[in-house]
Amino acid sequence: KLHSDLDKGVGSVKYTLSGDGAGTVFTIDETTGDIHAIRSLDREEKPFYTLRAQAVDVDTKKPLEPESEFIIKVQDINDNEPKFLDGPYVASVPEMSPVGAYVLQVKATDADDPTYGNSARVVYSILQGQPYFSIDPKTGVIRTALPNMDREVKEQYQVLIQAKDMGGQLGGLAGTTTVNITLTDVNDNPPRFPKSIFHLKVPETSHVGSAIGRIRAVDPDFGKNAEIEYNIVPGDGGNLFDITTDEYTQEGVIKLKKPLDFETKKAYTFKVEASNLHLDHRFHSVGPFKDTATVKINVLDMDEPPVFSKPMYTMEVYEDTPVGTIIGAVTAQDLDAGSSSVRYFMDWKNDVDSYFTIDATEGTIATNELLDRESTAQYNFSIIASKVSNPLLTSKVNVIINVLDVNEFPPEISVPYETSVCENAKPGQVIQTITAADKDLSPAGQRFSFKLSSEASNKPNFTVHDYRNNTAGIETRRNGYSRRQQELYFLPIVIEDSSYPVQSSTNTLTIRVCRCDSDGTIQSCNVEAIFLPVGLSTGALIAILLCIVILLVIVVLYVALRRQKKKDTLMTSKEDIRDNVIHYDDEGGGEEDTQAFDIGALRNPKVIEDNKIRRDIKPDTLRFTRHRPPAEDNTDIRDFINQRLQENDVDPSAPPYDSLATYAYEGNGSVAESLSSIDSLTTEADQDYDYLSDWGPRFKILADMFGEESYNPDKVT
Repeated sequence: KLHSDLDKGVGSVKYTLSGDGAGTVFTIDETTGDIHAIRSLDREEKPFYTLRAQAVDVDTKKPLEPESEFIIKVQDINDNEPKFLDGPYVASVPEMSPVGAYVLQVKATDADDPTYGNSARVVYSILQGQPYFSIDPKTGVIRTALPNMDREVKEQYQVLIQAKDMGGQLGGLAGTTTVNITLTDVNDNPPRFPKSIFHLKVPETSHVGSAIGRIRAVDPDFGKNAEIEYNIVPGDGGNLFDITTDEYTQEGVIKLKKPLDFETKKAYTFKVEASNLHLDHRFHSVGPFKDTATVKINVLDMDEPPVFSKPMYTMEVYEDTPVGTIIGAVTAQDLDAGSSSVRYFMDWKNDVDSYFTIDATEGTIATNELLDRESTAQYNFSIIASKVSNPLLTSKVNVIINVLDVNEFPPEISVPYETSVCENAKPGQVIQTITAADKDLSPAGQRFSFKLSSEASNKPNFTVHDYRNNTAGIETRRNGYSRRQQELYFLPIVIEDSSYPVQSSTNTLTIRVCRCDSDGTIQSCNVEAIFLPVGLSTGALIAILLCIVILLVIVVLYVALRRQKKKDTLMTSKEDIRDNVIHYDDEGGGEEDTQAFDIGALRNPKVIEDNKIRRDIKPDTLRFTRHRPPAEDNTDIRDFINQRLQENDVDPSAPPYDSLATYAYEGNGSVAESLSSIDSLTTEADQDYDYLSDWGPRFKILADMFGEESYNPDKVT
């Protein structure tokens, strides 16, 4: 309820409400100031509301008091049950754990106000799962309640947990969740054989390395705790067998290490031990984690194929041995009780096997064709032996026949050499190392000797030095060689082998004379290089040609500059002494030409003050008004020129060179007046020169030259 001290109860005060929920959740009686809730409130949705109230005069609508703010808090009631937000739970605990072993902690959340009453006070209890597990009523920690729970007896447990508010009192709300607990395995059980003796029957024809039987020890544990290792206890017959563990079935697989023979021994007995790989020290007191069983193996008699006396036969024969020569024999026997005769035959696979034959009864091997070691040095084929009583029982053996060499080929130079010698070679210099090859045997099988032929021994050019390791060096015997005299040398070399009979051959080595530098590096071996100037290398010739080209370019540039300079000199006026000369290439128009130069500026200096355009450079296309200077404005030309000179000296835009302007102005007041012909009559005939006679004796000659001449017809011819 809101009330203002200014409210006298006569209805002159109006109460207004604003803020959170005003008009939607809360409303106010404008006359009495009573605040009412118009819908149900949920503390978990909004725990408090901030409102503002004000008392206003009904008539003037003006506030009687400043606006006041107040908070309405929602008081909690127990309307929410505890909830397990993370449930259902999954947990595990090792089997055989002691009482009180930690399993899992559960937590329930109550949305009610924990600060008001016991609405949010939760208590935990177990509804299902006793007596195996217990729970702390306050913390929700689940622990084991029974000792030595065995996984092999029961592995899975389902526990129902309840959380109740109001401290577990009557009337409180409750929530439940499920906890699935699994007992994990520990190695608490040793392996055990289900029986003490295992009987196996093995054919004597079983192959070495093959599995001949399986035995198994049982371990109720799981995973790595159930892994078993099998071992044969040393004793009678144990050295003929081996045992391994099948990692998928944990069975012991017995394998044969050596072949069995019924005629030699018919039965074997040995012991096998099974033990765990991963032991748990906590259970050593239970007893040894291993077990032992006896294995008896009976060898079964089988009809076996013949057995060769050797696992492989090696024979030798010389090449070119006559056909039909016996080179060896193979032998096979039937070891069974009723010994049977044996027959031999070739295992035909390819045409190579046709070089030999075998006697079916005796097993002797003879040549069937002439052999050539250079074609095939070794033959490898198989011989098959079968029992006469049972031809299906056969055995096979490999036969290797090595063909021995007969010395029939001479040695030769192994590869074609490209040998060269420098013109500046010194005596005793090795220019080539050569090797030899023999088709009879590899070079490692015999020794080769090298020497010059008899006709080459007398020539003082080259010699052969035998290194006695199947190689030889070609050495020079002269001090220098000349390509001009002889470009190629042909050196005959005699090569002999060490077999019997001795074979030899003469091989010709071609030696080319080349031009080299001082370090012995070959520069040229071409024939055309002989005709180059002696003492000049290719680089030197290129340098000389470049110098010649550069000199020609310099001469051409010099001549071009001379011609250009001469042309410029002819174009320049001899009387013009200025450094900067501008050529307009057109004829002046005299005093009437105002485009190139306004001479009126000299006669009227006042005009210059208004037009200060440079006169020493080519002017732009400007037209100046020609001024006729009045006679009374004449001024001293020298003062004017000095004034212009001073202005140009201090002008920063003036060129940095001297500029001389020549003004052809003769001044005013001359007695002779102007001598210009611009205003003269158009022809000489129209001019009157009689006044020259009046000027006195000084002008008599001019008066005679330009005076009027009398016409005399007699002088005409």
